[in-house]
Amino acid sequence: MLNDLKNRGVKDAMFFCVDGLPGFKETIQAVYPQAEIQRCVIHMLRNSFKYINYKDLKKFSADFKAVYNAPTESAALSELDAVKERWGKKYPYAISNWEDNWEDVSSFFQFSDDIRRIMYTTNIIEGVNRQYRKVTKTKSVFPSDTSLEKMLYLASENVVKKWTQRYRNWDQVLNQLIVLYGERITNYL
Repeated sequence: MLNDLKNRGVKDAMFFCVDGLPGFKETIQAVYPQAEIQRCVIHMLRNSFKYINYKDLKKFSADFKAVYNAPTESAALSELDAVKERWGKKYPYAISNWEDNWEDVSSFFQFSDDIRRIMYTTNIIEGVNRQYRKVTKTKSVFPSDTSLEKMLYLASENVVKKWTQRYRNWDQVLNQLIVLYGERITNYL
C-alpha cells in the first residue's frame, strides 16, 4: 500500500501515526526512511486500560493525562515515573507497555500543542471506517461491486467535508512545520 502511494506521487511523508500493527513501522521506514513514526496515544491508552480495574480507571486515566500532556519528553518521562510509582505495583503491564513502546510514543513531544492535537491519534481514519460501516451495514447484499463502490464514494463525499475544515491556528501550525521540516514542506506549498 505504501509503495502504491509512492508510485502515485507521494514522494515524502513527514510523520505517520500508527496503531501498532506488527511490521508496519519497519515497512514505513523502508518506503519513507525520513518519516517519523508516532504510536497512537489513544490506542496506547486503550491497551493500558484493559489491565486496569474499573474502580481505578478514572483515577488512573487522570494521573496518566499528565504523561501525554506534558510539554516536553523529559517532563513526560518524569510524569510516567510518578504514575509508575503510584500504580506500577498494582498494574505493572499498564505502565511497562508505555515504557517498552516509548520510542514510538515520544515522537510528538517535539511539536507544539497545536500540532499534537492534529497528529496524536489515528481516530480520523477510524472515523472514516465508521462512516463506511454505517452506510453499508443496513445493506446485506449489494447487486454488484460497482454499486458498493458508488455507495462508498458517496459516503466519502460526506466525510471529505470534515477534512476541508480549517484547523484552529493553522497558520501557526504551518509555520512551525516549515521551521521543523524546511524544504520538505515548502516545495509543496
